[in-house]
Amino acid sequence: MHYSLKTRKLAPSITLAITAKARELKAEGKQVIGFGAGEPDFDTPKNIVDACKKALEEGKTKYLPATGINELKDAVIAKFKRDNDLSYTRDQIVISTGGKQCLHNVLTAMLDPGDEVLIAKPYWVSYPDLVTIAGGTPVIVDTQEEDDYKFTRENLEKSVSPRTKVIIVNSPNNPTGTIYSLEELRMIADFCKEKDLLIISDEIYEPLIYGEEKHHSIATLSEDAYNRTVVINALSKAYAMTGWRLGYSAAPKELAKIMGNIQSHTTSNSTSFVQYAALEALNGDQSFIPVMNEEFRKRRDYMVSRADAIPGLDYIYPKGAFYLMLDIRNFIGKRYKGQPITSSLDFADKLLSDYLVAVVPGSGFGLEGFVRLSYAIRQEAIGQGFDRIQEFLASLS
Repeated sequence: MHYSLKTRKLAPSITLAITAKARELKAEGKQVIGFGAGEPDFDTPKNIVDACKKALEEGKTKYLPATGINELKDAVIAKFKRDNDLSYTRDQIVISTGGKQCLHNVLTAMLDPGDEVLIAKPYWVSYPDLVTIAGGTPVIVDTQEEDDYKFTRENLEKSVSPRTKVIIVNSPNNPTGTIYSLEELRMIADFCKEKDLLIISDEIYEPLIYGEEKHHSIATLSEDAYNRTVVINALSKAYAMTGWRLGYSAAPKELAKIMGNIQSHTTSNSTSFVQYAALEALNGDQSFIPVMNEEFRKRRDYMVSRADAIPGLDYIYPKGAFYLMLDIRNFIGKRYKGQPITSSLDFADKLLSDYLVAVVPGSGFGLEGFVRLSYAIRQEAIGQGFDRIQEFLASLS
């Protein structure tokens, strides 16, 4: 039996693989510190849970329109206006089963075999594979430390080709926590206008910003940028609703119609009663978000202070999201139990197997020599994890 070439290129999500191994160890009764998965450790707010229960009790469990109920589309439209000063209509909104399906919809709608998509390195692990699934070719743009691992005019010019059709912008960024400034977004918008590229703006970490930085949606910069941008967001991070699987996109009308058609033949509507919970999330009390944001800021600061105290360890300072990319290049090549550490994957495997600390290898994000730690876990656990990391590093020779 011959499987499709594009699916043979796919690899399992390294983030989920690390998380699965950590769960196996926990199931064996071992005390694992898990820095792996990217989900808030907070419970979903009670008002959202209650709205879901109410929907179930009222029998809202039937098929819905494939692209979502109008009430939820209106709530999404209001959110975009309130938070981003963006104006959309119902026929531009598609409600999907998480941000991944939003990305799948737009990439499938846009790409023919051989079409290229520009992705900044380091990148969220699923971007290249989602492009491959849609029949396109991911082009990894080699960003630099001195540019905070962002797109620049220079690295974009080096990577673009006549087959380039789409660029993905992720701000705040997973895994680095970097944030694009208005000036940087204008450069990207101008570049995309010149090259006639569609912009996918992944804004799922929008509310998770610490300090003076602000989130700006590239779609706000001009009429042209608005007309060539698909904004993608979800409830997963902002409302601690990762398992609920509810995302949404805003796109030009014609593209949104195609995306809706694609979804109608794949999953159809996202879960009916979850849409009513999402309605409460967007329209209800928003006080949960700044409280969670402040807790993440405290954890970020604590994690950075622990990293600063370990000789030879560096990191990419995160201004948003909830990840810290530890720079372990000074430890690659050192020996553990007589064997050299050859890569970030090898580092992560040894750390998990012997010290019960789960981190995600930077190779999964295209950045070898780093590991990603999530600070969406309790500060006490962060402290215990860094105690073990420090012990592990001290054992290297």
